[in-house]
Amino acid sequence: MALQDLTPQLRTRLNRMERLVGWFVFLATALLLFGFGYYLYSRAQSKGWFLVKAKFFTYVNSASGLKVGDSIVLMGFQVGQITDISAMPPRDQHNVRIGFEINQVNQKGDPYYGYVWSQGSMVKVNSSDFLGGRSLEVTRGTNGVGIYSVHPLESLTLAEAQGLADPTNWVLAENIFDESSNLVLRAYSRLVESNLTQIAEMKHEPILAFHSGEKRRHIASVWNSQLQRYRDYDPTNAYELRVVETPPVSDQLQAMISQVQAALPGILALTNRIDTVLDNAANITSNLNTTIVSAQPVVKNFAGISAQLREPGGPMIWALGTNGNLQMETALTNANALLLHVNTNLDQLTLQIGTNLDNVADITSNLNAQVQANPNMLYGISKMVTDSDDFVQGLKRHWLLRSAFKKENKAAAAVAAAKNNGNK
Repeated sequence: MALQDLTPQLRTRLNRMERLVGWFVFLATALLLFGFGYYLYSRAQSKGWFLVKAKFFTYVNSASGLKVGDSIVLMGFQVGQITDISAMPPRDQHNVRIGFEINQVNQKGDPYYGYVWSQGSMVKVNSSDFLGGRSLEVTRGTNGVGIYSVHPLESLTLAEAQGLADPTNWVLAENIFDESSNLVLRAYSRLVESNLTQIAEMKHEPILAFHSGEKRRHIASVWNSQLQRYRDYDPTNAYELRVVETPPVSDQLQAMISQVQAALPGILALTNRIDTVLDNAANITSNLNTTIVSAQPVVKNFAGISAQLREPGGPMIWALGTNGNLQMETALTNANALLLHVNTNLDQLTLQIGTNLDNVADITSNLNAQVQANPNMLYGISKMVTDSDDFVQGLKRHWLLRSAFKKENKAAAAVAAAKNNGNK
């Protein structure tokens, strides 16, 4: 049926339906395009297409346990991934080249490659599991300058540097050395008047610097360790970090197994010695058991002796026998009687001595009384003793009695004794 044959009411309804279908198709197409665009954006964001990528590389001895896409760790955070693993040419001094990139930012939006500096930053190859897996860890820099920078480089003459309106916001992008290769000004030193004076004295021109307030959304410069300055960033180049590589866990286990195998003969010899020691210990315990059985009578006798010693008077009975107490009592009785007799005799002797002392005192008293009564008695006795001595001396000088009082010649006697000893 042709459209002209329709009634006006049907044609009006049909036009409305066509418009509704057109709007539905338009909205569906728009939603489809929006969903596809959102999918592409999410995919690009997950792939890191919108992130700033800082490229690095290092050399390792072996690519074992490493694969493209593995995460790069910095301070415990996943900051990037491995992009390529390639073997070096046969005559090259290195074995394997590992390329990786850092493309993540921290919670404040600062890129993690800002922690990688020219000094202190390195790559550690760590073991991640016991199946030979390994991972790369980048350490935080401790000194030097940042490897990558978002500040664009500017080459200034000395006059341009001295005519800067805000010199405190301009910093050096290089290390400046004197003629003796001594570091005079470090990178990131401000272009203040004192620093510009030193640069003028060294005639260092042009001056490589950048404005600290001017930043790009991408990497603008990279540090060159050989030239000790920043250079313009080339996305095709990467910065090399030195590596500290630990052997895989499998190699460490193999080395441990080798050491265990080498130590097995000594361990077996030690076990044999332990067996010998145990056998000797068993023999000793057997002999000790026999000795204990033999010593049981001795122990019983000792127990009997100790029981006797614990009884009252036991040590005396055990030392002197059963009659020891009686004999001891008899001896003590005799000793007591002897002491009583000695005490009685001592009393009598003391009385006799006292009587004799009284008699001697009476004699001395009488003598003292006679001497006091006859004062010339002592003179007479003394004269008698003196006369007796003169008489005896006279007898010694008399020719008849001189031979009876002859003195012995001691010197002659000593000589005669020596001669007799010599003759013997």
